[in-house]
Order: sequence, then C-alpha cells, then structure tokens
Amino acid sequence: MDTETVHGRLHVPDGPPRGAIALTHGAGGTSDGAILRRMCDRFTEHGFLALRYDLPFRRRNPKGPPQPSRAAEDRTGVAAAAALLNNRTAGPLLLGGVSYGGRQTSMLAAEQPRVADALVLVSYPLHPPGKPERARTEHLPDIAVPTVFVHGVRDPFGTVDELRDAAALIPAATALVEVPAAGHDLSRAKSDPSDAAVAAVLKLLEGAR
Repeated sequence: MDTETVHGRLHVPDGPPRGAIALTHGAGGTSDGAILRRMCDRFTEHGFLALRYDLPFRRRNPKGPPQPSRAAEDRTGVAAAAALLNNRTAGPLLLGGVSYGGRQTSMLAAEQPRVADALVLVSYPLHPPGKPERARTEHLPDIAVPTVFVHGVRDPFGTVDELRDAAALIPAATALVEVPAAGHDLSRAKSDPSDAAVAAVLKLLEGAR
C-alpha cells in the first residue's frame, strides 16, 4: 500500500474484518520489521484488518533517526493511518507501535481521545537506558482507552515493574504481556509474543463493551 499520506503493507483477513489495527516501527526500524510482520499476521488470523506502516521520518530518511523537533509530523502520520483504516471497517480500531512509534501513537491518543478504541504498545521506551528519572509518562493520564503493553523483561528502556507502575497512570483497563529473556528488540525473543498480545487485546476489548 502506498498512498499520498500512508506507506506500508495491508494484511487482509478472510471475510469481513471484525476490526482493524495499525502498527508502526521504532526509531531504527521500518514497517518491514519482523515483530510488526508477526503481529499483523496474528491479528489477521483473528479477523482484523492489519496495517504496518512507515512514519513520516522514515519516509523522509530511509536510514536516519527521527528528529524530536518534528515529532508532531510523525503523530500526523499515525492519525493518517487511523483515518485510512476507519474508512475500511465498522469494528474497533486499534493503534500501536514499537518503541518510538508506540510512544508517538500513545501521545496522539492522549491528544485525540477518540482516535482509537485501544492501544498496543510494544517495547514502550519508558525512559532512556540508565536514566529512570527521565520517565516519559506525562501524557499517560490522558489516555482514555484500553492499552496493552508488550515488554521484554530485560528491556533497558524500562523494567517490567517500572512499566507496571506507569500503566497504572492510565485511567482505563491495561494489560502487560511480559516477554521472557527479551530486551528492547523483541524480534530476538526466544518466543513469539504475538499470540499473547492478541489474546490480551481481545480480552480488554471484550471487557470494554
């Protein structure tokens, strides 16, 4: 899929979709990342239309990192992906991403509470490695939708306990999928967390009805 505002790959389920999910990459990745492909495959198997897409910073620079001064443009890219999927299904819309992509998605959800029905945040960068005092949690109390965190137990960007405390700031249902033996790069996990992530999402959506 390559439109004027959204570039990525659409995974289409058999039959009418029960909902849709858009997932994006981290600061060093692309929409072809292994974890995004696996997550989208699993969601599609459960009847979701699944989009993995590139953020604007990646489209501008195929190899460079995001620029903090232009982060709002990346959130605009998240909103564009949401709008694209909103026109393709009447079911719940989920948004999420890996690391930087998940953080920008969560910030958009805090700014625009109706942009999604749930969030899936993979390897959320809670703070820079070794600097827990610089927690990126200011916007979490403004998130009003169920949120699933998928997190490696060896992630230097936040421990599982730190993430659990951060999730408690969200005034909506949350779930934490712990990935044993994994660091920040879940593509190197010994086990695929995708099935557990999908199960957690379905449980939260059922409880939100």
